[in-house]
Amino acid sequence: VGANAFAHESGIHQDGVLKERTTYEIIDPKDIGLSKGTLVLGKHSGRHALKAKLEEVGYKLSDEEIDRVFTRFKSLADKKKDVYPEDVEALVAEEVLRIPDRYRLAYLHVAGGSGIRPTATVTVEIDGKEVDGVSMGAGPIDAAYKAVAKLVKTESRLLRFAVNSITGGTDAQGEVTVRLEEGSYVVTGHGTDPDIITASVRAYLNALNRLEHMKENALQKNVGL
Repeated sequence: VGANAFAHESGIHQDGVLKERTTYEIIDPKDIGLSKGTLVLGKHSGRHALKAKLEEVGYKLSDEEIDRVFTRFKSLADKKKDVYPEDVEALVAEEVLRIPDRYRLAYLHVAGGSGIRPTATVTVEIDGKEVDGVSMGAGPIDAAYKAVAKLVKTESRLLRFAVNSITGGTDAQGEVTVRLEEGSYVVTGHGTDPDIITASVRAYLNALNRLEHMKENALQKNVGL
């Protein structure tokens, strides 16, 4: 009756338990003081299990929204052993609770090391069209940010950069928060990924998307005057 007694990780087992609990739970968890079995999200989990976990933490998403979150979930699950509820909530925040994206990260590669100046190769999708850029910097994140800035032709200034770990462990998903300023506009962006450089670029692009959104709204209001 340990912590894993009613934990289901296999995709087949998870699907079976969700359809009919007694298929894989011959003893009711309540008989030993547990409210119910646990779905352990990982690389073997399917869409059905992810949907159930989302509903468990309070998210009722459309099929299209679940598909978007599931695509990111599978990519994350390939990089870390277990995916926690906090990880799932972070994915929902990025994929569903967000403004429309003008800029999306399509590819990122960073090269560096002892005696080598960090160089970032970045592909950003801008209004549906992919553009490539390469830049060097003081560090890998600096190089990546410079490459992105050249591609999107932004005049914004970085005010804040912060890194947090969403979950514990060496394979934890990192969350990066950035704050940008351009003229009278100040925006905050968030990005998550087990790779902190990728999370940093996601946060930067998220902030740039928010900046574009604010500028477009201001322009529409002025036109309407």
